[in-house]
Amino acid sequence: MYKVLVLSYYYPPMGLSGVQRTLKFTKYMREFNWQPTVITAGNVAYYAHDLSLLKEAEEAGVEIVRTDAFDVNSLLGAKYKTVSMPKELMRKFLSRLSKTFFIPDNKISWSKKAYKAAKEILNKEKFDIIYVSVPPYSQFLSAAKLKKEFGIPLFVDYRDLWLGNHFAFYVTPYHRYKHKKLEYGALRVADKVVAINRKIKEKILLTYPFLDYDDVIILPHGFDPQDFENPELVKRTSTKMKLTYSGIFYENITPEFLLRAFKELTIENPQIASQIELEFIGHLRDENKKLVLELNLSEYVKEHGYLEHSEVIKYLVSTDVLWMMIGNIQNADTISTSKLFEYFGTRKPILGCVPDGAARNSLIEYGASFLTYPDYVKDIKETIIEIFNLFKNKKLPVPNEEFVTKHDRRMLTEQLTKEFQFYLRAE
Repeated sequence: MYKVLVLSYYYPPMGLSGVQRTLKFTKYMREFNWQPTVITAGNVAYYAHDLSLLKEAEEAGVEIVRTDAFDVNSLLGAKYKTVSMPKELMRKFLSRLSKTFFIPDNKISWSKKAYKAAKEILNKEKFDIIYVSVPPYSQFLSAAKLKKEFGIPLFVDYRDLWLGNHFAFYVTPYHRYKHKKLEYGALRVADKVVAINRKIKEKILLTYPFLDYDDVIILPHGFDPQDFENPELVKRTSTKMKLTYSGIFYENITPEFLLRAFKELTIENPQIASQIELEFIGHLRDENKKLVLELNLSEYVKEHGYLEHSEVIKYLVSTDVLWMMIGNIQNADTISTSKLFEYFGTRKPILGCVPDGAARNSLIEYGASFLTYPDYVKDIKETIIEIFNLFKNKKLPVPNEEFVTKHDRRMLTEQLTKEFQFYLRAE
């Protein structure tokens, strides 16, 4: 069996969508003759923890090495301590403060610890590939250092851009210069780049012309077919059409425009509005709850709070229509969140309030999609009416099954491990 050393700060028992990609890859690697050893964070404070996801990794035989550090999350965290998200203004302020003083990110301390842990392992055991998932970007620097010292091929997986990331904040030109210099150096060392979509691949190649087209491969996000094998359905207590969102809200990802559109619907067509329920799973956050009250929409909104992933799946497959949004932010065209691809696994119709780019293109290919731009309140309202009329007449669209099956995470893991082996044979 081949062996791959994985560096991934975000890994269960942390929850939320950021852990899913690496978890699912490592879950299925053994089926394709690859044994993963994951170096990840120890006991850290985080916005969500999900022991059901940790159980998946453990049952799949993933070897997990945990390292503590002196980053804020480690210092605040007792064992798997879950903390509340601060109000958005405070969260954004703290984020920008962190980006001002920590380059490339505030996980530098952990990444140095991960490097030391990896070095100890590599001195004792032989590994065939080093695989690192970013962000955080500081762990890419640690992985590059390991490649230089041990000569093991390095694969880096870009879940988001580094330079020009949609949430990037460069307080001075020096900050941007430093990020680019660090990324350039790490990419010079990497043997293969994996990108989640074509937009990210294009921007990496344009920024770093020393990379050849074949140096960057595309492996999209996906869904785990096991999550959808005979899922338990949530008991329905009404015949209302359910429009469901799963996830958190932060930065420009907000329910504001959907809520304002629905408010207009309650005024202009209360009969339709009374037959729709807006369902939120995850952290709705206090400022959004306040907006629900201000718009007098409490009777239409049902909030479940954060649920373990296995519970979330029950709600996703039990709803009528799913909703997602991506705000108008820099490089929004590169965003294609893992949540969207899990939505695809439900085969439910999706209302996508998204800008032009990777996510919109995927929704078009999915087929069972209704598209508006994120802040077009009137269009969102009219699209909800269109969806409702189709729902009442039992004519909601069905997705393109060929597109859906291409995003099976087990199959995507097979593709990744084949890329590992192609590279080893080419050497």
